[in-house]
Amino acid sequence: MTMNVPSVAPQFLRSRIGKVCVAIIGSTAAEMLEKASAVVKETPFLEFRLDYLEKPLLALPKLKHFFTDNTAATGIATCRRTANGGKFSGNVAAEIEVLSKAAAAGFHIVDVELESAAAMKKGELQKLRETGVALIISHHDFAATKDLEGIYKRIVPFEPDFIKIVPTAKSLVDNVTLMRFIERMEDHSNIIGICMGDAGIISRVLGVRAGSAFTFAAASIGEETGPGQIAARTLIETYRIDQVDAATKVYGVAGNPIRSSLSPMMMNTAFRRETVNAVYLALQANKLSDLLKLVQEIPIQGLSVTMPLKEEIMAHLEKTDPLSAKIGACNTVLRAPDGKLYGFNTDVAGITGPLEKRLSLRGAKVLVLGAGGAARAAVFGLRDKGAEVFILNRTAETAQKLARQSGAKTIKKDAVAKTAFDVIINATPIGMAGIKGNQLLEAKDLNTKLVFDLVYNPLETPLLRMARQKGIPIITGIEMFVQQGARQFEIFTGKPAPEEEMLRVVIHALRQQAEATPEAPAATSKAPAPNAKKAPAAKAKKAS
Repeated sequence: MTMNVPSVAPQFLRSRIGKVCVAIIGSTAAEMLEKASAVVKETPFLEFRLDYLEKPLLALPKLKHFFTDNTAATGIATCRRTANGGKFSGNVAAEIEVLSKAAAAGFHIVDVELESAAAMKKGELQKLRETGVALIISHHDFAATKDLEGIYKRIVPFEPDFIKIVPTAKSLVDNVTLMRFIERMEDHSNIIGICMGDAGIISRVLGVRAGSAFTFAAASIGEETGPGQIAARTLIETYRIDQVDAATKVYGVAGNPIRSSLSPMMMNTAFRRETVNAVYLALQANKLSDLLKLVQEIPIQGLSVTMPLKEEIMAHLEKTDPLSAKIGACNTVLRAPDGKLYGFNTDVAGITGPLEKRLSLRGAKVLVLGAGGAARAAVFGLRDKGAEVFILNRTAETAQKLARQSGAKTIKKDAVAKTAFDVIINATPIGMAGIKGNQLLEAKDLNTKLVFDLVYNPLETPLLRMARQKGIPIITGIEMFVQQGARQFEIFTGKPAPEEEMLRVVIHALRQQAEATPEAPAATSKAPAPNAKKAPAAKAKKAS
């Protein structure tokens, strides 16, 4: 299919715009200008969401001054009506008035929703075009990814300079559907394609490689203008979107939920540090079948597998290392050139390594909370090191099965406080950001010399806080997280992992999160580096 481009505007704009357009929002013109001024020097391609303003027409004179002062900036004016997912309560005529006056105020591009274009009176769109701006006709589907070619055919008669099609990814493979659609277009250089939703991150990073003219990003975290939108700094620095090309290998972390994972930040940092042409994505996998299809379609070269897929994926692997086979759970998948998948388990080293720095595991008495994939890695790894392992799980039958398989023992909740342990390990997701649920143990149950929580986000979990309050040394989940990630990096690339850099960025990110969450206990932001064994009482008091 080809598109009749009515002017040279896109070719002219091509020399001005980059791969990322940053969406600017605000309730006042002053707020928008403050944000735009902070962004424009690094990313001069901006979309002003005029529909976020109560009276957008009154803001245009101030925005005109912005373009006068920032001649390198390229601006898109968007005034999306509420009927189409925006915030503008006016009718189509009012929307067009705003966009026409935005063109006169110095904007280079205006975005008109397909429904608005279809409802306009004859000649109105041409009048808008005669102002000299380039025209985007856009369509957003907040429910699904379907009939992309049908939408394209509806937009083409309006002869826009850019066609913007934004469906919602309900599955990972929906991203492939969108990107294959863009690739099929004979002249795809003027198509903007993005999938919304948590599962749509793939298209936001790889869409430009598939041929999308550019993509959109939020000015900062918390200022997203669409579901799943990524902050500009993350898109540019973490995902290195400007460097993603046909040779870039794709890796990812797959699980459910995956939104809070810091694996993309950690692994992309490692790729950058070691100059590996690769990108690592967060893959919201609601179904394993969806994930496996994506791996073959993209193709994805390697996966970090997290809950709840570590055990389920085993049946789909050509071969695994002896450790994964023994445990029955895999957290690392490598795709061979022939497309076959091979599994490894780096969780064990991530658990036993930090413990062996502090005590001898042979003969140590260890309580493991949970019986899922991470717990299985802990139990089998500890048993291999000669530890005496007890398992406590909400579902007793699952714990009993794991105990039989590993040579461990089960224990009842009421017996925990009466039993002295060398280590208590939390291998459940309880305490993780975004996960609700009551702790398996209370403070009185912590009859142990050491507490190790495999949850790494937040930096200080409720369990670690309880241990700290009782003066019990702790190991944070960061140590396990970085250790297992470093081994994965080595499996993926064959290069030594930059562990110190990986550790640094994870701790920095978690401390930033803690500082940005007022309701979080103050001790969180003062949590020690992973090797710290005990928080002095005075320091803990000051933090609270």
